[in-house]
Amino acid sequence: MANTIINIGRQFGSGGKEVAMLIGEKLGIKVYDNELISKAAEESGFSKDFFNRCDEKRSIFSISSFFAGVGAGAGAGIGGTFVNDNDLFKIQSTVIRGIAEKEPAVIIGRCSDYILRDMECLDVFITAPNDFRLRRITERLNIDEEDAEKLISRQDKTRETYYNYFTYGDWGVASNYDLCVDSSILGIEGTADFIIDFGRKAGLIKL
Repeated sequence: MANTIINIGRQFGSGGKEVAMLIGEKLGIKVYDNELISKAAEESGFSKDFFNRCDEKRSIFSISSFFAGVGAGAGAGIGGTFVNDNDLFKIQSTVIRGIAEKEPAVIIGRCSDYILRDMECLDVFITAPNDFRLRRITERLNIDEEDAEKLISRQDKTRETYYNYFTYGDWGVASNYDLCVDSSILGIEGTADFIIDFGRKAGLIKL
């Protein structure tokens, strides 16, 4: 039987990560976000810091100072002196597919809905009105509204650029997902419960 896999896309400040963590807790399954970076680092030989710097961003880096415990020869096998965003995406894609094939999981971002498009998954996008997101970010980061608005715009643009480049699709467009939900309506826990109920009724959550 296929594993239960829930892919969560999210606008910055919508509470998507918190919703994902609650879903994982309620279903008793792992949630992969920063853990995914660690796994990609372990499996590729790069340091975790390398993946942190380019997570959900398009970029190109020199590999000379980012290897952890491997020789220069290993780097030469991945694009020579430099490793680019396509190489990193391939590594993370391999990690994501490996997770989905062996265990039920909630996977946050990183184009997981596209990477696993040939598998049975529940693909969700979490959004929220701008004022709701502004309030969350100003409170969480203790910054003023102007700085929060700039941060939201920058983070959303970064995620949109990353997703659109690798998927040839449109980040946040409803037709790409099984469910799009406004987290401000039911709150974080209510949104998590709603997604679980929807997934079970759709036959995509079997837990």
